[in-house]
Amino acid sequence: MSFILPHSSSSARYAFDGVRAQIRDLHTENIANLAVRARELGDVIALWYGEGDMVTPAFIRDAAKAAFDEGLTFYVPNMRGHGPLNEALSEYQTRIHGRSIPIARTTVTPGGMQALYLALELLVDTGTNVVYVAPQWPNIHNAIHLIGGEPRPFSLDFKGDWQLDLDRLFASCDARTRAIFLSTPSNPTGWTATREEMQALLDFSRRTGIWIISDEVYGRLYLEGDVAPSILQIAEDGDRVLSVNSFSKAWAMTGWRVGWLTHPSGVADQLGAMTQYVNSGTAAPIQAGAVAAIRQGEPLVEEIRQRIRIGLDLAYDRLAQIPGTILPTKPRGGMYAFFALEGENDARRACARILETARVGLAPGHLFGNSAAAFLRMCVCRDSNQIETALQRMTAAMN
Repeated sequence: MSFILPHSSSSARYAFDGVRAQIRDLHTENIANLAVRARELGDVIALWYGEGDMVTPAFIRDAAKAAFDEGLTFYVPNMRGHGPLNEALSEYQTRIHGRSIPIARTTVTPGGMQALYLALELLVDTGTNVVYVAPQWPNIHNAIHLIGGEPRPFSLDFKGDWQLDLDRLFASCDARTRAIFLSTPSNPTGWTATREEMQALLDFSRRTGIWIISDEVYGRLYLEGDVAPSILQIAEDGDRVLSVNSFSKAWAMTGWRVGWLTHPSGVADQLGAMTQYVNSGTAAPIQAGAVAAIRQGEPLVEEIRQRIRIGLDLAYDRLAQIPGTILPTKPRGGMYAFFALEGENDARRACARILETARVGLAPGHLFGNSAAAFLRMCVCRDSNQIETALQRMTAAMN
């Protein structure tokens, strides 16, 4: 049986018949309007994106090129990852977390977003919910919604710095809660869970059966040590713990789309099957580049951390000179300065004003949830001269 749509202005409505409700009302939260205006203005320093300005170094690019030249252009038979990268990730995680994390606990994915999506697909049914710690990257809320679960935001308290009230967090869970999701270090706030908070989350999971999904994409961009406190440092293989990670931030590989999910070995087969049906694995040359990043990339990680330290120092020094700026305690990790302006309840107006008067692009806080609506996010993982110029423009315009 075939259906012919009527030739009328209402045909678009018919085109949506049968599309899932979660898809029909799905929309992209972004800075599109500001970006359009930035193109019109010209000479805008765009600090609203969540990526640095460093091109992926040659040693990583060369490894991927060599894989192409060797003819590694076929399917990777193991859907959970190419052998050399599986081995490298096992050794790497065991080293940085101080406990054995065998190959069976890791699945390679085309990007950290895909790792996150697999984690949610593994757990979330229609009618269940995921409690996520906010302010939060908008992809989290929308991915939970896309799968059919209820996104349930739980806000950090802001008292000069961002703080997690564990008792309130646990009280926000109910019989339909499948997981607690947190990002640590956080995008956008830079809040970082302590080892004690991680232990409390793990203990709660063991009591209730609720899973913990820990987004640790910024874990190496920790400014008080080599790696941020991780749930993997304390969890056993049998615990209901998933850790999302990516090569994007700490190895300057945002465009490569390669990440990984660390999980109990007991769900490895299921994740392998899900990978087959969702994306059929990650391209072999991309995985070869990732191996080089893991094996040779420690100096690169430290270089990127240093760029962030310099950028944050500049931002906090110059922003403090602008009357009415509310600067939280300097973040412990991540790549952002996240600040507010007195009298501004909706940072969209402030971002538009700064774009017009200073030619600097910042991300408005409403993108990260209602609790962040008054805040502005500035990416500081950039060349220090560019950060300095942007801050000079802002200081001149706002003073």
